[in-house]
Amino acid sequence: MFSYWEYKNWITDIDFAIVGSGIVGLNCALALREKYPSASILVLEKGVLPQGASTKNAGFACFGSLSELLDDLNTHDEDEMVSLVKHRWEGLQALRTIVGDDAMEFQQYGGNEIFLKGNPDFYESCLEERSRINKLLHPLFHQDVFEEKANDFHFGHIQDYYISNTLEGQLDTGKMMNTLLKKAYSSGIKILNSIQVEDFQDLNGSVSVQTNMFDLTVKKLFIATNGYASDLGITDVKPARAQVLITKPIANLPVKGTFHIEEGYYYFRNVGDRILFGGGRHLDIEGETTTHIAQSSIVQEKLEEMLSEIILPEFDYEIDMRWSGIMGVGPAKRPIVKSISNNVFCGVRLGGMGISIGTLVGRQLAELEHALVHEKII
Repeated sequence: MFSYWEYKNWITDIDFAIVGSGIVGLNCALALREKYPSASILVLEKGVLPQGASTKNAGFACFGSLSELLDDLNTHDEDEMVSLVKHRWEGLQALRTIVGDDAMEFQQYGGNEIFLKGNPDFYESCLEERSRINKLLHPLFHQDVFEEKANDFHFGHIQDYYISNTLEGQLDTGKMMNTLLKKAYSSGIKILNSIQVEDFQDLNGSVSVQTNMFDLTVKKLFIATNGYASDLGITDVKPARAQVLITKPIANLPVKGTFHIEEGYYYFRNVGDRILFGGGRHLDIEGETTTHIAQSSIVQEKLEEMLSEIILPEFDYEIDMRWSGIMGVGPAKRPIVKSISNNVFCGVRLGGMGISIGTLVGRQLAELEHALVHEKII
């Protein structure tokens, strides 16, 4: 049971409630605070920490490897693909402005795609398309984005050259989120953890919200749960589990940068003198379409094999930790930012690009309420 003080100060007279305290949710809350300095803003988070992917991702500040962008052209036309890259790039710049490079240890070591020797046709086809993609992206970056780079880090069983770009970087996911949380707290935004929103009803003038701990009434509700969106009736989003491991510190590790393999289904980076390695969801798409936080043997065994044979063939190492996070995906790469009803809005389906687009999606989500009010006034 809650006390009078708890009800009065935490869950009464709420103007804006946001479901989810990840990148999208916190940026939505901060944008609402900018527009409404005196509003009562409450963030409801189901986990002790953000439950989805915001504190569990690999910390890639990226906008898409060459093969990923080529794959995007299978479901999007050229203009749409360029628009996706532009959105990701602008989102990264917005994140860097709001959080600050030093606060999240942003390091622009560059992004690289490596290609396995067992699939030379795939490598050659990407090389052939490189100039086309560079030409499409030139108006955005005013330079050739993708170039060949020698295998300086001596990865095993790969082609002699990577396809690299100097524009991408990496960051400390925990410090990024901690900074966003501090900004939210300092601006008077309330955050309640271990509170799972189970249902809601738009009552026209307000929204009734049911949680696992209490019911409350708010003026506007914003859903920013990404991979868990289907739990609240947003069916255009499917959960996608991503599994990750990290080594203990490795003496004399030369690797610096972010790396993708096989259209981004595998990815790794240095974290100081450790290697973080994740992916393998495509090995069992059905099994990884889940919100269950766990690891599976089929993925973990493949990660260990590739870590030993491809990434660290010349090093002794030990695995330190393993974890997983839940992304939100769908048939299109564009996120869903829309009104569900007059007083309920959602910003979901980030497609594994939460770091690059989460800031913009959160701010666009906050804008929906303003746009709807403006539309009614007109």
